[in-house]
Amino acid sequence: MSPDQHIPLSQLDLFCRHAFAAVGADGATGDAATRAMLHGTRFGVDSHGVRLLPHYLTALQGGRLNRNPVLRRVGGFGAVEVLDADNAQGALGAYRGMARAIELAGGFGLGAVAIRNNSHFGPAGAYALAAAEAGFIGIAFCNSDSFVRLHDGAMRFHGTNPISMAVPVAGDNPWFLDMATSAIPYNRVQLYRSLGVELPQGTASDSAGVDTRDAERVDMLAPLGGEFGFKGAALAGVAEIFSAVLTGMRLSFDILPMGGPDMSTPRGMGAFVLALNPEAFLDRDSFDAGMRRYVETLRASPARADCRVMAPGDREWDVARARDRTGVILDPVTAAAFEDWAEKLGIPSVTRLGVE
Repeated sequence: MSPDQHIPLSQLDLFCRHAFAAVGADGATGDAATRAMLHGTRFGVDSHGVRLLPHYLTALQGGRLNRNPVLRRVGGFGAVEVLDADNAQGALGAYRGMARAIELAGGFGLGAVAIRNNSHFGPAGAYALAAAEAGFIGIAFCNSDSFVRLHDGAMRFHGTNPISMAVPVAGDNPWFLDMATSAIPYNRVQLYRSLGVELPQGTASDSAGVDTRDAERVDMLAPLGGEFGFKGAALAGVAEIFSAVLTGMRLSFDILPMGGPDMSTPRGMGAFVLALNPEAFLDRDSFDAGMRRYVETLRASPARADCRVMAPGDREWDVARARDRTGVILDPVTAAAFEDWAEKLGIPSVTRLGVE
């Protein structure tokens, strides 16, 4: 594979699906995991895109992830449900949970689903956006294994604990927030190691909690906010409470490390998704008019010299349009891993799929 070769998104999608099938994952798992990873890659969240495929394949082969899970409702009442994901690949539990939350919101005005026995679900925005695309406000939380120090802390405490929210905007792309509560996600550190790029200042620390820009020396991440990192640490706590405490699952510092070495023991992770029906609060026309006025006024507001004011999600939609046209260039580590897995699984390489 040429280092500057653009791979169409359709080929990446097909390669992921072939790979999941080759390791024995059922169709629902392959579909959900591929859909979530392609969301990340398409929107420029490369740290949570297709570069995660080798990790998921390893976890499926090792037994950490259930290749044929049976998801079931195990609790709740009214607009609230609890879903046991049966140690599924995380995207399956999250998409299934959000689909049910949307159903509940259609009847009750809101739907909240706590997801138990899930796993790493990739980009939180994929699930919030699924709600917005159905006309609902979507919110998603997840915690993860400890890799983020507290403000002024010198030990790993929270995970990167993402929070995402997406809101439909009539005639436009949704208003769309997808953020880690750490200064950067850990997968960004891995990506920068692969690319040999320095990290931004104040985003990561060594084992003593001292800031470092060298991705090879990183032992923990800093909370979002720099000198005001107590805000990021508190936001991480919000995600922790929703996704771990309310689900009865493991707190970040009790979750097995994502990278192993144990790839056979399920991690017992939780997630939480919420869908809100705007029409439970006001008529749709008024809601649509309010959102349009909000985002249009935001984008038209004065900007600093040589800058552009953007609504949350605008950058991601710009990237998505470009990548729909041109495809993506895989980072060297991911490209090499794809070649290795194709040979190991006996499937065509990503550059050959869909090519006559």
